[in-house]
Amino acid sequence: MTAVHALILAAGRGTRMHSDLPKVLHTVGGQPMLAHVLRAAAALDAPTHLVLGHGADAVQAWLARPDAGVATPQAIAMQAEQLGTAHAVQQALPGVPDDARVVILYGDVPLIGADLLQALAQAADGALALVTATLADPSGYGRILRNAAGQVTGIVEHKDANDAQRAITEINTGLLAAPAGALKRWIAQVRNDNANREYYLTDVVALAVADGMLVRTVSAPQPDEVEGVNDRVQLARAERLYQQRQATRLMRAGVQLADPARFDLRGELIAGRDVFIDVGVIIEGRVELADGVRVGAYTLLKDVRLGRGSVVQAHCVLEGLAAGADCRIGPFARVRPDSTFADEVHIGNFVEVKKGALGHGTKAGHLAYIGDATVGADVNISAGVITCNYDGANKHQTVIGDGAFIGTDAQLVAPVTIGERAFIAAGSTITREVPADALAVCRARDQKTIANWKRPSKKKS
Repeated sequence: MTAVHALILAAGRGTRMHSDLPKVLHTVGGQPMLAHVLRAAAALDAPTHLVLGHGADAVQAWLARPDAGVATPQAIAMQAEQLGTAHAVQQALPGVPDDARVVILYGDVPLIGADLLQALAQAADGALALVTATLADPSGYGRILRNAAGQVTGIVEHKDANDAQRAITEINTGLLAAPAGALKRWIAQVRNDNANREYYLTDVVALAVADGMLVRTVSAPQPDEVEGVNDRVQLARAERLYQQRQATRLMRAGVQLADPARFDLRGELIAGRDVFIDVGVIIEGRVELADGVRVGAYTLLKDVRLGRGSVVQAHCVLEGLAAGADCRIGPFARVRPDSTFADEVHIGNFVEVKKGALGHGTKAGHLAYIGDATVGADVNISAGVITCNYDGANKHQTVIGDGAFIGTDAQLVAPVTIGERAFIAAGSTITREVPADALAVCRARDQKTIANWKRPSKKKS
């Protein structure tokens, strides 16, 4: 079997998107459409050639990012003028050996699957191969023309088709594969004598037939797999189709989704047994949920790892958290990156943790800020507690020992250490170390009461 080369067309302007962003960088499932296509092409285990044009600098900048998550194409060709699909292919063909097979993909067809591409590549062994689909309503698509023996003879665009041809429901998807040497010859013969003055790749079908080349077709098992995205309506449709696929895959693996239509996976989810995810949950980055984890409604998880039996209640935003087993988080809690929770930690409503390491059984029930802090086991952090970690220029650490009790509305001005089992009285501002087993009280000495005091009143307009 001859070598395969993948050629991805991503040079189009995408005018119907009405956007300054190159069309192929618009996202589906939190990733650029081009990323999905590059990953599908990678399954061919073949050199990848990318054709760029409009917005090439932005696409190349994305490819260079460490978080792009895709392999850099082996070659990038530039289509300075967008003169049609055949012209785009022509820019990359010089880098493809004549004895190879070329599989042509599009950067705006994000749902293409690896299995279909592999079938297309195999069908192009000594032949021109096309991916076709059968639609109940084929309006707007080019129709596949066949002779009485069922052999492909050409493609006719919808606007050029007669009534009999428009009745054909088998359509051209644009995906094709062919021997490179023959494709180079056909591309050189394509003309732009059409209304748009463009060089169309579909014209190579008739040239292949005239050459006596066998034309094979591969039928797309799911038409939505080969749908292109040209505007934001189609982008939204691709997003929903992608999410439906992910939801179905996860449910078949044992994850319980309260409503698969209200679930968004924009990264990678690894889930154990009996995981429950409520409506409106968004998954970004890499998220790992151990057995029995429950995630409440309208929660965002980004780069989070939750241990067995942990529960996240509704309306939480968790990013960069590694939590142990049986933790209770939320509702309305926020955890920022580089935070770790040991087993059985509880943080409640309107608690924010940033770069916080919380020990086993530690609790912060509500209305607290824990930043740049190392907190021991079985610590109680009451309402209104703040670790004052920022002095206007630098961040400083707070260390709280096992079993300490931090009273309501206390401020711990970092850098500061609270010893094991120390007790901080409510309303105290702590600026110095508190030894183990000590009570620290820091309040104004005198309490003043002013009798018959009158509240300010609004001025009459």
